[in-house]
Amino acid sequence: MTSDDLDVVLRQAVRRLATGVAVLTVWHGDDAHGTTVSSVAAISRDPLLVGVCLREGSNLGGLIGEARRFAVNVLSTRQSSLAGWFADPSRPRGLAQFDRLEWEPDAFSGAPWIAGSLASLGCHLTATVPAGDHNLLIGEVVTARDGEGGPLLHFTGRLHDGMLRVLPREATHPQNGDHHRGGRHDAFSAAGS
Repeated sequence: MTSDDLDVVLRQAVRRLATGVAVLTVWHGDDAHGTTVSSVAAISRDPLLVGVCLREGSNLGGLIGEARRFAVNVLSTRQSSLAGWFADPSRPRGLAQFDRLEWEPDAFSGAPWIAGSLASLGCHLTATVPAGDHNLLIGEVVTARDGEGGPLLHFTGRLHDGMLRVLPREATHPQNGDHHRGGRHDAFSAAGS
C-alpha cells in the first residue's frame, strides 16, 4: 500500500465518526457571525467544558479569540437547512446571515442562540490549542438551554437524522461480567472499570 493509498484509507475511516452538527456563533462589536461545525465535544464535567475545532486562520476563530465568548447551537433534525446555510461561503457576512432565522442573544456571550436548536450553550473561551491545520477552542459553559427533538448527525460526509433507538441494557452492560468475547475487548463494558 502506498502512502497515498494509506492516506485515503485513514481519511475514509475518520469519516465514519458520527458527530452532532452545530452552528457556532459569536457577537463581536456590533456584529455577529456563525458557521456550521461537526466537531463539538464535551471535554470535562467539572468545570463544564466543551471543545470545538476550527480551521487555522478562520474568520470565526479570530472573532472568538478577540471576544473570548461564543455560543454553540446544537442543531435538531428539523434544522438541516441551517447547517447548509451556515456552511455556504456565499452567504452574507455579519448580522445579515441571521436575517432568515429566528434567534435571540445569549445573556452571557451576546452571541445568537438559534430558535429550535436541540440545545444552546453560552461559553467563555478558556484556551485555544493548535492542532494540525485546525485550532481546538475550549470553552467553559456558562449559560445553556434545552430544546426538543432528535440530533442532526454528520456521517460519511452527509447529514443524517438521529433516529435514536435505545439499546437494551444487556447490550452495554453484560450480565456475566465478561468484558472479553472471542478475544475482542468490549470497550463499552470496560469503560466504567
